[in-house]
Amino acid sequence: MTICTQNKASYFDQKPELKQVIIKHWKELPHRYPYITLDEFVVMPNHVHGIICITENVGVIHELPLQDRLRRKMILPKIIGYFKMNTSKRINQILNRPGNPFWQRNYYEHIIRNEDELMRVRRYIQENPLRWEYDKENPMGKPDKKEIEFWREM
Repeated sequence: MTICTQNKASYFDQKPELKQVIIKHWKELPHRYPYITLDEFVVMPNHVHGIICITENVGVIHELPLQDRLRRKMILPKIIGYFKMNTSKRINQILNRPGNPFWQRNYYEHIIRNEDELMRVRRYIQENPLRWEYDKENPMGKPDKKEIEFWREM
C-alpha cells in the first residue's frame, strides 16, 4: 500500500518526530489486528509504502454474491483507516493544527500474488529512498528519462 500526505506536502524529511509517529503506529498495527503481519515499510518525505500480509482467509470478493460483498468485512480499508486516523491525530497535535487533514483521502493498494512479485515489491520499497531524487512526487526532483524508464519497467 501507498499513502500520500495531503497535497503531497513533504513533512517527514523536515520533521523527524513525525516520522517516528508513523513508525510507531505502523509497528503497533498487528497488536490491534492480530490476523496481519507486517513486511517492508518505508517513510518517504511525503508518502509511505508498506506491505501488510493478511493471514486470515478473506475469500475472493468478485466470487461472492452481491449481498455478501456488501456485508463482508473489508479488512485492509479498516487497517488503513485506523492507521491514518491515529497518525493524523497525533501529527496534528505536534503541528498544533487539530482537525486538519493530514493524509490524502484515498490510498493505493496492490495485491501481491506470488513470491516473485513479493520480492519485486520489497525491493521497490527498500530502494525507494534512493530514487527520491527522480521521483515525480518530489517537488525538487530531477526526472531523468533513463531513470524514469528503468523504474517504469518495474
